[in-house]
Amino acid sequence: MTAHDPLLLHEGDRLARHLAQILHAGADEQARVDLIGRSLTVNLVAALLPTIEQISRHAGQPLHAQVIPDERDRALVQVINAHGEEHARLPVDDVLRDALTTAGHLHPTIRAHLEDALRGSEHHLERALVAALRSAPVMNALRQQLTALLRQRR
Repeated sequence: MTAHDPLLLHEGDRLARHLAQILHAGADEQARVDLIGRSLTVNLVAALLPTIEQISRHAGQPLHAQVIPDERDRALVQVINAHGEEHARLPVDDVLRDALTTAGHLHPTIRAHLEDALRGSEHHLERALVAALRSAPVMNALRQQLTALLRQRR
């Protein structure tokens, strides 16, 4: 585990509490919802950081991304330019919201995958989480985040 994992796990727990309400998960499903929240958070951020670096490098504006705590000890993706200056700050909860929701509600595609993740074996859960992370809404949200980062000048 790296130093930022506790921050991401905390954000994953917050997401899990929110998902438990949205998905109407019972007490017997809480452990699974916790795993879903943590998995979505850790895997989404783990994919975002190197993607920011790779895409920005190919665009000729190399950026470095890392997870740091904000002033409230919440997870924040800090993006630094080649001169060591802060380029952007992306709160992880905003990244999650943009990737998983539309118009303030869980995106229907994501909802279907997460409801599917609540049922079946551990392997079934894993497949449903991968499907959610690879879904068009998540990919489109990440693409928009990356586009905005590359257009941003500081």
